[in-house]
Amino acid sequence: MMSELMDEDEPFFSNLDLFLFSLIAGLLVYWIIFRKKAEPIPEFKKLEPQTTRETSFIGKMKKTGKNIVVFYGSQTGTAEEFANRLAKDAHRYGMKGMAADPEEYDMSELSRLTEVENSIAIFCMATYGEGDPTDNAQDFYDWLQEGDADFSGVKYTVFALGNKTYEHYNSMGKYVDKRLAELGARRKSANDLTGVMMLNIDNIMLLNTILSDKKVQFCKQVCNVWGQFLTHVVVYFMVYLLSFIVCSHRPFDSKNPFLAAVTVNRKLNKAGDRHLMHLELDITGSKIRYESGDHVAVYPINDSVIVNRIGDLLGVDLDTVISLNNLDEESNKKHPFPCPSTYRTALTHYLDITNPPRTNVLYELAQYATEPKDQENMRKMASSSPEGKALYQSWVLDSCRNILAILEDFPSLRPPIDHLCELLPRLQARYYSIASSSKVHANSIHICAVVVEYETKTGRVNKGVATNWLKNKMPTDNGHKATVPMYIRKSQFRLPFKSTNPVIMVGPGTGIAPFMGFVQERGWLKEQGKDVGDTVLYYGCRYKKEDFLYQEELEEFEKTGVLTALNVAFSRDQAEKVYVQHLLKKNKEAVWRLVHSDNAHIYICGDARNMARDVQNAFYEIAEELGGLSRSQAVDYVKKLMTKGRYSQDVWS
Repeated sequence: MMSELMDEDEPFFSNLDLFLFSLIAGLLVYWIIFRKKAEPIPEFKKLEPQTTRETSFIGKMKKTGKNIVVFYGSQTGTAEEFANRLAKDAHRYGMKGMAADPEEYDMSELSRLTEVENSIAIFCMATYGEGDPTDNAQDFYDWLQEGDADFSGVKYTVFALGNKTYEHYNSMGKYVDKRLAELGARRKSANDLTGVMMLNIDNIMLLNTILSDKKVQFCKQVCNVWGQFLTHVVVYFMVYLLSFIVCSHRPFDSKNPFLAAVTVNRKLNKAGDRHLMHLELDITGSKIRYESGDHVAVYPINDSVIVNRIGDLLGVDLDTVISLNNLDEESNKKHPFPCPSTYRTALTHYLDITNPPRTNVLYELAQYATEPKDQENMRKMASSSPEGKALYQSWVLDSCRNILAILEDFPSLRPPIDHLCELLPRLQARYYSIASSSKVHANSIHICAVVVEYETKTGRVNKGVATNWLKNKMPTDNGHKATVPMYIRKSQFRLPFKSTNPVIMVGPGTGIAPFMGFVQERGWLKEQGKDVGDTVLYYGCRYKKEDFLYQEELEEFEKTGVLTALNVAFSRDQAEKVYVQHLLKKNKEAVWRLVHSDNAHIYICGDARNMARDVQNAFYEIAEELGGLSRSQAVDYVKKLMTKGRYSQDVWS
């Protein structure tokens, strides 16, 4: 024990200790005296500590003197943008409006809206998928279904925004309007007698002109009823089709995406001028769960060439640090995008710079055009006159001019970049049907997509933001793993609960994606010894030797009996074009037997505007011919299949 004690004459600090102490002290003194002074951040106010978010919209309306509440729900940001525009417009008519996300407030307070004098709530509803609400309206939708609130005296109106291409056109808007009326609320709109105001947006870029007309109708009606009161309010409930089912909560979502490593990126087509690709994203360790038929959302970034060109035209240093602050101190959203930031970061990651700008953006920017003719044309395109609408349609939409093209073609237009950043909508996530089954690929998500690239009427080459970005996401990029920010969006596009039910899948082109997952899962079930019904695929492409996607995999599935029948329509391999609907009618007896006698489930994936409609007509014709039904009876027959969940569509326009 004594040998372990220090010698009494030995000093407490050794020479090495003293040397290290002196070195650390010297470095500390040097840092204090010679350190570089921090550069100030321009245009940035000191951030206050975050306070608890207020969930009472009634309290907020009373506190701020607002009497219009504009609820919104938006899958792509369109509704949120419109709601904000309406809320701002209210002041022109002596009113005060606020835009509100229903997910952030206690919607049971709606019954207290009568406490606010001369008030109104307007719901602008989007419909997603098979007639479902979008994600941030899901809780409100569930509450409406289950609740028994008394909305007597509450004034409301509903705008339903949708696309007639889809089967369940505006069903959410119709439901909310019906349910609010059932609970005693009083409808106030330009369509008081007929109910919800229907906005058909077959071409989403026509939204601004459509909404302008509807706003005028609505405002006139409300003014007639309430004298000086004009209501510019909209609720456009964002409804992600289904809630995420990952245990009892979701670890990753739209506000918290997972950075998935790209492990595979290969070209699928053997020839041709298009680029069709297959990617695999690694989700190991994320605890993300998905089912066959779900969608994967990815957050892309804009092309640096476009970003740099905008910076050059506006003469700004894109690396300047900024913070854009909302002048409305009561707004829940203090910044249009995360701040502090730089112009480069904002234009690259947060703002949509590739879609044609809407008319309200042109109107706001017109003031900065120094050439009178440019200013006149911009204001004309932003107007609701027939000439203005026609000019906007031809010069902006049909010519696919984005904000860069407009800056280039209006040389006198050089707006302040701060205002431009304020006006541009947010860059949205892109959604892809997952091309794999978690039963087979538990730690991997597969994507099948075609790279978008086309020449516009102005001779410019426009490129799809997400697909071109994904195309360049190779597994290793300069020695680093390429990653993709992503999350899962649940879907109702599901295999039947009973594996013995036959399935008929129709998916030309990249519409094959979810069916790769379906077939993988049916194969896995067979391996587990389960009885599996007929699995029939109708696929279509241009040429067998050019773009027959997953040819080897599909032929192997057919060889092993996982696919009962593989029917492929090669549309351009012969003089007369052949599509999937033609093969369905060719095999009508087998199709009718599976559907009518064997309770088959039908799945359609791909283009909504043409393919899905033509395929549905093919089923009508088969039901007429082999079922002895009239056309109206055949239509009802297919609708009943939809109601029973036996005819499902995952389509886009």
